[in-house]
Amino acid sequence: MTTINPWINFNGNAEEAFTFYKSVFGGEFTKIIRFKDLASTEFPVAEKEENKIMYIALPIDEGNVLIANDVPEFMGQVNENENRSKIAISTESKEEADRLFNGLSAGGKIEGPMGNSPWGTYAGMFRDTYGIEWIVECSPGK
Repeated sequence: MTTINPWINFNGNAEEAFTFYKSVFGGEFTKIIRFKDLASTEFPVAEKEENKIMYIALPIDEGNVLIANDVPEFMGQVNENENRSKIAISTESKEEADRLFNGLSAGGKIEGPMGNSPWGTYAGMFRDTYGIEWIVECSPGK
């Protein structure tokens, strides 16, 4: 089985974003690594970056994992509002699609409300409060 696990870069708010995502999806983080956990003489970490997230993982159902990290300042800033990637979620029911859409879009900007799409699914699109773009859909008959 092939799975796609989105990996998102943040500018210092990965933990905040993932706490929000966890409140919607449920579950528990399987791993959190902070930059200070990797600090060594070969990999020095500035004090202001030591608590930033190097890796965080949140399992979403079976076989899917949402992953993220904070980008350290020395690597430059990520322009989150120009992220052209979308995270697509396929649900088993319209009710689940609505629940995830409403939860994840809270505080964000709706780009296409939930409804029947031209491509034959029940779908909606939005940019969440952290600038990440999402598509939530349910295929007919579900």
